[in-house]
Amino acid sequence: MNRRYRAAGLAVAVLLAVLSLVGCRDSRTLSLGDDGKPTIKLMVGGLEKVIYLPAMLTQQLDGFNRAGVRVELLNQPSGANAETALISGDVQGVVGFYDHTIDLQAKDQCITSVVQMANIPGEVIIVGAGKADQIKSSADFRGRKMGITSLGSSTDFLTKALAGKAGVSTDEFTPVKVGAGQTFIASLNNGGIDAGMTTDPTVAQLVASGQGKVLYDMRTERGTRDALAGLYPATSLYMSCSVVERYPEVVQQLATALVGTLHWMSQHTPEQIADAMPPSFAGGDRGLYVASIRDSVGMFNADGRMDPSGAANVLTVLSSFSKNVRAHRSMIDLNRTYTTRFVDAAAAAAK
Repeated sequence: MNRRYRAAGLAVAVLLAVLSLVGCRDSRTLSLGDDGKPTIKLMVGGLEKVIYLPAMLTQQLDGFNRAGVRVELLNQPSGANAETALISGDVQGVVGFYDHTIDLQAKDQCITSVVQMANIPGEVIIVGAGKADQIKSSADFRGRKMGITSLGSSTDFLTKALAGKAGVSTDEFTPVKVGAGQTFIASLNNGGIDAGMTTDPTVAQLVASGQGKVLYDMRTERGTRDALAGLYPATSLYMSCSVVERYPEVVQQLATALVGTLHWMSQHTPEQIADAMPPSFAGGDRGLYVASIRDSVGMFNADGRMDPSGAANVLTVLSSFSKNVRAHRSMIDLNRTYTTRFVDAAAAAAK
């Protein structure tokens, strides 16, 4: 397992080194359409996941267009792969977890969250029904196969953190890349994993079918504080600092659109939210999809602002298991990992 982590770390290091030498595809220059609107590519770490619902909902509500920006949403099930697409210049922004901004700053990359949509992860550790009597806390991760979306993903980060709190080191359990949705469910059922971290609607499907049991529920503030000793800001729109500095007017348009959606969500029921989403997202079971939204929608805030104490806790959590973050902790500037400038302006304009 350690070889796999070293290989993953080496791959990131090589990528960063190559980019520093030859330069990224210039994501700092935005293309304009005939109507003068810029076209922005946003990579989402799983379009179908409820934790990232605001991205597609904004598109469905025509929020980006009304804010004056053309957005292409791209789907990438793993947040780790999404951040690679951002660094390489393939996309101009990522809807993913805030923790990547800190992890990347420790690798000399400046990435900043411009809209913080949630101050808790919305993630769940779920145990296969046949192992529920054996895995009752993170202390029982020892010797187990734990499902994550991919190495270097936020599910990887959080699984390590929970294990570490119980004194279980990263070489005492096996992380298994299983993605989300049906691939996660199949792995849990066929013994590929004993437990794992995932989100709604996967959680709702497993619980409703009796195939899985929730062990840690970070869809609520209380559950998050119990698991991680504080808030853990998660779903965000993060972008490279160079794009934010060069195109503040475009970032403002994106922020205005997303904050508008967050406010809309706070004023509508899970049923209304489900109705606004593409029918395919319900997977043929609208009732279950509505239930999954109801179980997770409380994670979202209505203003897109970062909780500073939450940002500090993310740094503490990452430092608990990441040697790289721990080694650079004194040099990490949290003020460079997020800004409330654009969401504050969006709120002022809405008054």
